[in-house]
Amino acid sequence: MPKLATTKSAARKKSSARTAARGGGRKPKPGQPGVRPSPLGSLLPLAADTETDAGDVPTVRQMEIYGFIRDKIQTRGFGPTVREIGQAFKIRSPNGVVCHLKALERKGLITRGKNMSRAIELVMEPAHLRGLPMAGWVAAGTLRAAEEQKERIDFEELFDRDDHFVLKVMGDSMIDAQIADGDWVVIQKKQSAHSGDIVVAQTEDGEATLKQWFPERDRIRLQPANTSMKPIYVKNARVLGVLAGVVRKT
Repeated sequence: MPKLATTKSAARKKSSARTAARGGGRKPKPGQPGVRPSPLGSLLPLAADTETDAGDVPTVRQMEIYGFIRDKIQTRGFGPTVREIGQAFKIRSPNGVVCHLKALERKGLITRGKNMSRAIELVMEPAHLRGLPMAGWVAAGTLRAAEEQKERIDFEELFDRDDHFVLKVMGDSMIDAQIADGDWVVIQKKQSAHSGDIVVAQTEDGEATLKQWFPERDRIRLQPANTSMKPIYVKNARVLGVLAGVVRKT
C-alpha cells in the first residue's frame, strides 16, 4: 500500500500547516493583539492579553488601572474608590474591580488598607516618572543666564520614608523662620537635638509644638520664631523630630 501511505503523509502535512497558520490551533480572543504597549512606556513587561492574568506580569488593563490610581493620588492626594475605578473603566461589578486591585497588590505595585475604600498606596513608582522636572536655576543673588534642564528632582531621595514624617503647620509662631500657617514641614525622627534646632517637641501635657529647642539649666525653652510671641518654658519635654524641610503650596 505505498499509495495509501503517501496519501496519509500528505494529509498530516496539510493538517500541520493549517495548525501552524492558526497559531498552534488556539483561537485568539477578539481584539487581542500579539503585543500591547505599556501605558507607562517600557517600564514593565506586559501580558499580551488585556485581561488574562499571566502570573507576575501585569496585564494591559491592570496597568491602565494602576495609571488611573497613580494619577488620582498625585493630583488630589488620595486614591480612587472601587466605584470610581469601575465607572472609569466601565466595570459593572465591584468584584471585578477588586480582582484587579488584588492582582496589582499581589504583583507588588500597590498596597491597600483594610476596611478603607480610598487607602491605596503606590509601592512601585517608575524611576523616570518620580519627582518633579528640574527646570534650571533661579538667581537669588547676581543674575545668571537661564539654562534648560531635562533632569527630574526626586524629593524622596532627600527625605527617606523610613525615618521622616510630614506635619501641616497651624499658626504663625515660626513665621520668622519662613514657616507659615498652612506649610508642610518634613520632620526627621530623632530623640535629641542641638540647641537652636527647630524641633517637634512634646510637653508633659502631651501637646506637640514646632519650636526652636533651647535646653537651659533647670528648664527647656521652646522659642517661637515670631517677635510678637513669648517663649514657652517647661520642666520636661521630649524631642519627636528635627526639621528637615518645608514645603509650601502657593
